[in-house]
Amino acid sequence: MIKSFPILGIDNESELYNPDELIDLFLKCTADAITIVDMENRFIRINEMYTKIYGYTEEDVIGRRFEEFANPKSIGDLIESVKKGKVITNLVTQRFHKDGSVLDISVSYSPFRNISGEIIAIIAVFRDVTVQKRLERELTKTRELYKLITENTTDLIVVVTKDLKVIYASPSFRKVVGIHPDELVGRNVKDFVESEKINEYIDAVNQVISTGEPQLLKNRIKSINQEDIYTDFIVSPIFNTKREFDSFVVVGRNVTDRVKNEATIRNLDRLSIIGQLAAGVAHEIRNPLTALKGFSKLMQDNPNLDKREDYLSIIMTELNRIDMIVNEFMSLAKPQAVKYERNNIITIIDSTIQVLHPQAMLHNVEFELNYTVNQIDVFSNAQQLKQVFVNFIKNAIESMSLGGKIKINISLTENSRVIVSITDEGVGIEKERLRFLGTPFYTTKDKGIGLGLTVSNKIIQEHNGSMVIESKKEEGTKVTVELPCT
Repeated sequence: MIKSFPILGIDNESELYNPDELIDLFLKCTADAITIVDMENRFIRINEMYTKIYGYTEEDVIGRRFEEFANPKSIGDLIESVKKGKVITNLVTQRFHKDGSVLDISVSYSPFRNISGEIIAIIAVFRDVTVQKRLERELTKTRELYKLITENTTDLIVVVTKDLKVIYASPSFRKVVGIHPDELVGRNVKDFVESEKINEYIDAVNQVISTGEPQLLKNRIKSINQEDIYTDFIVSPIFNTKREFDSFVVVGRNVTDRVKNEATIRNLDRLSIIGQLAAGVAHEIRNPLTALKGFSKLMQDNPNLDKREDYLSIIMTELNRIDMIVNEFMSLAKPQAVKYERNNIITIIDSTIQVLHPQAMLHNVEFELNYTVNQIDVFSNAQQLKQVFVNFIKNAIESMSLGGKIKINISLTENSRVIVSITDEGVGIEKERLRFLGTPFYTTKDKGIGLGLTVSNKIIQEHNGSMVIESKKEEGTKVTVELPCT
């Protein structure tokens, strides 16, 4: 063999290297661990990177056979095939560090030939891929975990692009809605939002984009059997590696049973109110009925037509009063479809007082009304709000067994919100019991069912409002309701 030769095209004699020096230079500069094993499986060379990866020094390795170290069982067969001229590249295996820890190694084996082409040794090149393999395993584990969650959860999960196209739908759609997830991919998410709530959904999407904060919305979708499914869903942003907004993830939860239970509780509370008001309404109707009987008898006995007209006018007035009382009573008792529209809050309060006026008279209770304006419109469901104020006013009446006065104030704030306060002169509530008010089936009354405040608070929240109750023992109670105006 030529003992020395120029390298990198430099002809200067000072830059001449012999083959052994060149091999040393190569072994020292490479980023991979390299070993040379002779035909008897003894280590004859290792480089510094081998020591860094495996922890073994030249003194630990040189002259020893590779079988003396922990290796995969198949390594012997591989070495024998390389001795026959086979080249093996990028074989990922697990090897052991000197301290016993496991390493993921990508190894390549090549036959080392002399100038005559005879195989005289084997070169093994090792690359430590422990970190990469660990990340791959963690990624695989995470993917399997996500897959397990999405395949077994009943939550409805959708990934949506910026232009609101569905690119992923979870298998739960088949269980909950009866629709195969593949049927949803490619469709616009607006197709699944109630028409009257599309603008609300678009506003929420824009809010997510501008603030990066998740938004909570409600929706009603149809199952494959045309059954209503009520959902609460959260729209959250997805960012790319540069923290740039990329897409949305929408997670919906089936709350149909909860909605139905809430409806049942509201109806139960409404029926309780109707039962308790029945006596007062009967009393209020009995008065005009007495007048009707009397003037009807007078009409029969009096031939004077002028008198009959007077009597008939009185009878019509009393009939109209009965009609008004019954209508107000029935509007409260009859279940109503939840429909929001502009309603005058003052009209709602006055209508509520009409319903409760008979009961107030029975308890010797008077109303003192203070309205700072004549009309304040609230986007609301009138029957639900009436149910709320019936609860509050009825509680105020029942708290004053010896009679008293209920003050109802309505005012408008500077930020376009209406405040309705109802103050009584009743027995009040102890401070330690105030915090339990609104808890289902908790009541301070002997014959109460403990649902009035629970239902009322829920209705007020659905109207984007708030409720505060203040009370002192033997001094009375004040309920303040704040609602947004239109």
